[in-house]
Amino acid sequence: MTVLSAPTLTPLAPEAQDLLFREARTANTFTAEPVTDAQIHAIYDLVRYGPTGANAQPLRIVLVRSPQARARLLTHVSATNAPKITGAPLVAILAADTRFHDNLPRVFPHNPKARDWYADPAFRESQARFNAAIQIGYLLVGIRAAGLSAGPMGGFDAPAVDRDFFPDGRLRAQLLVNIGRPGPDPHQPRLPRLPPNEVITTV
Repeated sequence: MTVLSAPTLTPLAPEAQDLLFREARTANTFTAEPVTDAQIHAIYDLVRYGPTGANAQPLRIVLVRSPQARARLLTHVSATNAPKITGAPLVAILAADTRFHDNLPRVFPHNPKARDWYADPAFRESQARFNAAIQIGYLLVGIRAAGLSAGPMGGFDAPAVDRDFFPDGRLRAQLLVNIGRPGPDPHQPRLPRLPPNEVITTV
């Protein structure tokens, strides 16, 4: 049996590992440097190859750019998150598309019956949320890969955001994320992470 050396176990260059994982941090403050649509499109173009069930790809990214839209969003977030949104160059609403199954004939064409798997609305929404969450993980890493920082936020009234921004009921807000270059004192102290031996078991 061939024993893999440590560099082979994680062949990604150490500098890239640091950029994506070890040195990457959640940012709480940002500079005023803008984040362009082209940057966001490039990030998504990179991470869209991450796996989802039945290749469903339910994640939808809503860029909140206008002052009016940002003001509306601020009415639905916690007092802790409001200053972060105010100071970020870009905030996005990450949502799950509950009508993702309409795209299955195009993105899962080898099984014409795949759309019928999601006839039940409750099951379809649960799968939309689950697979969008997978895509969100890839998106956060993609933001880091672009040399930017992400500030994901869960402290918001999701049903209120849905009513305000998605009145047709199709999308479900999952997460808010600030995106940009880190500003002054952007990071809190690094919190402990569980070691592999406490997480990984073999059966």
